Amino acid sequence: MNEHRPCKRILPILGFVGIIGLWYAASTAPGWNHFLFPSPAVVAARMVQLLENGVLLRHLGASLFRVLCGFGIAVLIAFPTGVALALLPLFSALVRPPLNFLRQIPPLAVVPLLILGFGIGEASRIAVVVMASFFPVLLNVESGIRQVDRRLLEVGRVLSFTPPALFRHVAFPAFFPYFLVGVRLALSYSWRSLIGAEIVAAASGIGYMIREAETLSRSDTILCGVIVLGCVGALSDRALGALSGRLFPWSAPEGGA
Repeated sequence: MNEHRPCKRILPILGFVGIIGLWYAASTAPGWNHFLFPSPAVVAARMVQLLENGVLLRHLGASLFRVLCGFGIAVLIAFPTGVALALLPLFSALVRPPLNFLRQIPPLAVVPLLILGFGIGEASRIAVVVMASFFPVLLNVESGIRQVDRRLLEVGRVLSFTPPALFRHVAFPAFFPYFLVGVRLALSYSWRSLIGAEIVAAASGIGYMIREAETLSRSDTILCGVIVLGCVGALSDRALGALSGRLFPWSAPEGGA
């Protein structure tokens, strides 16, 4: 099995190299619209320029702060709420209908209302991230708890586990993979919703940088923002999966998340 690991690491790199190669070849073809889609060399040069003048890092730092704050708040609220929905029938009957109603509302649809309530500051954009990342965690935690093997719980009771110990040593390890899926989905939704909110109303962040580049007709800057978003999102998902796989080995398939 180990002999295949180098191949698994090289193939994704080859995939990206192939995409860049096709992009470069297409950019040299006659009739290619360089204004709309500049060549990889032009985008790379612009990326270096944005890094050197600090513009990219400043906007990325603002977006990272908003994502981490909103994502953390959503997980802290969604986890206990999902546990309560799965274990408390009366609570579930009370809050499930309004939660189902709220789940159908796109977070960007309430951006104007959030701006009226919280102003143009950070609170409104963080609130959008909270709304986008709350339900993936909530639904996966609830589903995971409902999927816990009841026989495992019976074994814990036979061993005289207290309810907190039963939850910590039996239930949590069993539904943690579901929770992990919800967290990773929530992290992805956080970035998507935040960029939309920054494009609509913000004075900093990657979304704002993309909107400003559009007004200046700088497609190379727009592509730099898109590439950075893809890289940061992929790296954060990879890091989260690797950390969870190290702390909870049963939560990830062989070879890591």
